[in-house]
Amino acid sequence: MSSLSSLSSPCPDAPARTLPVPSAAGRPLRLALCLSPLLVAAVWGLTHQSLLNEGVARLARAEPLWLLAAGGLTCLTWVLAACMRQGAVPDPLPPGLLLASQFAAGAANHALPAGLGAHAVTVRFLRTQGVPLQRATSSIALYSVAKSGAKTAVLVGFLLSSSAWRRLGDLIPEGVVLVPVAAVLTLVGVATVVVRPLRRPVTRLVRAALTDARTVHARPCRAAALWGGATALPVVQASALACTGEALGLGLPWATVVFAFLAGGTAGGAVPVPGGVAVDAALVITLAAFGAPVAVATATVIGYRMVTDWVPLLPGALVLSAMIRAKTL
Repeated sequence: MSSLSSLSSPCPDAPARTLPVPSAAGRPLRLALCLSPLLVAAVWGLTHQSLLNEGVARLARAEPLWLLAAGGLTCLTWVLAACMRQGAVPDPLPPGLLLASQFAAGAANHALPAGLGAHAVTVRFLRTQGVPLQRATSSIALYSVAKSGAKTAVLVGFLLSSSAWRRLGDLIPEGVVLVPVAAVLTLVGVATVVVRPLRRPVTRLVRAALTDARTVHARPCRAAALWGGATALPVVQASALACTGEALGLGLPWATVVFAFLAGGTAGGAVPVPGGVAVDAALVITLAAFGAPVAVATATVIGYRMVTDWVPLLPGALVLSAMIRAKTL
């Protein structure tokens, strides 16, 4: 990866694409798009000064080799995400730019909840590579299904092989909390089926997603990239948390930390807030339920976020801005 401009050349197998020539009237908008990731990073840092100060203070006393291992695993998550994105579309994509887009997508996730930032960046990247909008959108659905399905399978595997699940009883919300959640999901499903303006686009999207899913799974390389990356991703992310815990003296076995990450991340991920705030709270509660001191569990989650999100935030925002300026996003 010598330079971003060298990566922006299309892959020999990539489909030909014709992008509209930007007009002078659109320059302020493009400039705003280029600067917005940096603004988001600056605002986020200013509003989380206390967390940053506490995390830096504790990480200064942590074991650096374990933090370095967590950083290496974080880099591996971007590679796995790129493999999944390629596996979700039949069209060949340039590997370097695809990897750069997933690195930039991490910065976008701090502005939008539930992974919408990363999905928006990916859809825009696919469009610049000549992928039709319907196929790009259906690839997001296939990516999400593979990610959640593989994570559930890994969680069930750890659930069957570990005894730590016995401590999860205190973490399960009461029925009074689950009833409104189930009611909202039911209303959304009924509205999608009954309301005609909603039913048509959803039906078209489902049909396109099924067609592309059959095409992708007919190619073993694509299917292996999609499902292999989806299966390895949560384990690698949890291993980064375990390495951070080792650096700070968390005192929990690797398998327990992985199970806590899967269980807490699944519970917290159901709350659509940006920046993973709900996931972080669920992780602290879950680690404490498994026997870790609350202060150390909090420091571990803060350190994990510093290594995986906060440190890459500014470089990711710069890459995102550079890709926008290079018209690859």
